Amino acid sequence: MRLRSCDAHNARMDLNRLKDWVGREQAQRDLITAAPLAGLSATLDRDDPPPVPGTAVPPLWHWLYFLPQAPAHEIGPDGHPRRGGFLPPVPLPRRMWAGSRLDFVQPLRVGEAATRLSRIGSVDVKQGRSGTLVFVTVRHDYTGDRGLALTEEHDIVYRDMPQPGAAAPAPQPAPADAAFSRDIVPDPVLLFRYSALTFNGHRIHYDRPYVTVVEGYPGLIVHGPLIATLLLDLLRREWPDATLRRFAFKAVRPVFDIHRFSVCGRPEGTGAVALWARDHEGALAMQARADLA
Repeated sequence: MRLRSCDAHNARMDLNRLKDWVGREQAQRDLITAAPLAGLSATLDRDDPPPVPGTAVPPLWHWLYFLPQAPAHEIGPDGHPRRGGFLPPVPLPRRMWAGSRLDFVQPLRVGEAATRLSRIGSVDVKQGRSGTLVFVTVRHDYTGDRGLALTEEHDIVYRDMPQPGAAAPAPQPAPADAAFSRDIVPDPVLLFRYSALTFNGHRIHYDRPYVTVVEGYPGLIVHGPLIATLLLDLLRREWPDATLRRFAFKAVRPVFDIHRFSVCGRPEGTGAVALWARDHEGALAMQARADLA
């Protein structure tokens, strides 16, 4: 439906007000416990020893902690907490994790009382081929008993539903020169277990009628952070003793549970590794870079 001029003006005003959220902060505390680590190890089909006090949290597994625990009456129709509060109330229905940039100083460890200080770094409104896009960047600083553990810049993108008959963006071919790779079968059990471990109620990951009928996708969507975790899991399987200093990833194309996909990598100069996810058609789904010590 076409907006009347006054409605369009009000929508622009609402989007401009989102910038008022820049600079907002939120502090959370959590205890780094063993059970989530054991659960993710099982979910990724790893053969890790049972975590005990002092066990280091692997890179990206810190996403098992500091979880949003909104009461049921505050959950929105998409399964996420209703918008507003710390994150700005973006009036667009689709919400995705677009990417992150992380610097690792030292690992968090089981038994530590840790703190995450979050700050809204930017809110940008852009016009894309599919309509209005809102990008929100949040900076997180994680601190444990021994000081700063890691920093993260987390990009969230909000977008409108596609117009009927709109053409999908052309896929970008994934690199074909992987030095190592692994095929992943993203069955509903994998997606459900990761959603449970991260207390992620977003219905696009487990509710097939919702994701296909309401949001118009062909299948359940594989979590962006799960794909990023699988990329680093691939790296850990290749070089289990490597120390990660920096990791950055960008989601390029959604991956669905109806097809398997591959995580791939290759060394790229001294201490750098290129990583990417390739879908069943050979298209690039996620690109990433890891810098090792």
